[in-house]
Amino acid sequence: MDKGHKASRTLEITILSAENLSLDRKSVKKNAYVIARIDPINYGSTKADFEGGCNPSWNEKLTLDMPFQTHFITLEVKCKTSSGDRVVGTASLPISDISSDYTPESYLHFLSYRLRDSRGEKNGIINVSARVKVQVESMSLAVTKNPMRNGCSSSWQQPTLGVPAGHQKSYYGGVVTGVPIWS
Repeated sequence: MDKGHKASRTLEITILSAENLSLDRKSVKKNAYVIARIDPINYGSTKADFEGGCNPSWNEKLTLDMPFQTHFITLEVKCKTSSGDRVVGTASLPISDISSDYTPESYLHFLSYRLRDSRGEKNGIINVSARVKVQVESMSLAVTKNPMRNGCSSSWQQPTLGVPAGHQKSYYGGVVTGVPIWS
């Protein structure tokens, strides 16, 4: 499919959990949350985890519109402290990890990434699941009637997913169906 037929592309990312978070070389006690950022104005955030300490768990799904030119998503783990919100660590999720020629569209990927603090040092791991959902304008659902009328009922109908094939009459209502093959 070429990009002219794609109506939209959506990132569906579930922020599952994080492991071994620390702030100033001390374990995070509570109030950790995550911001998933596509660009400065397109982002989503989890709620703060008040119980998980240095191993917080969110299991929150974020849905973000994703432009076709997006190459990576920034995952930023922050912690609410008395002196304000502080960055615990960040990770970059390459779009190629969840949207490639080798996996079907909307395939759910479970991924873990190393977090790095502001000094570039290792600071825990973040666990996510993600998929890219692509909605296509040119596909349509058509219903065709049983041409042989061999079933139990003459009102039997078979749903068919395909692309209209012009004005030709055929047993299957002029809809082309098939499985695309990429080389």
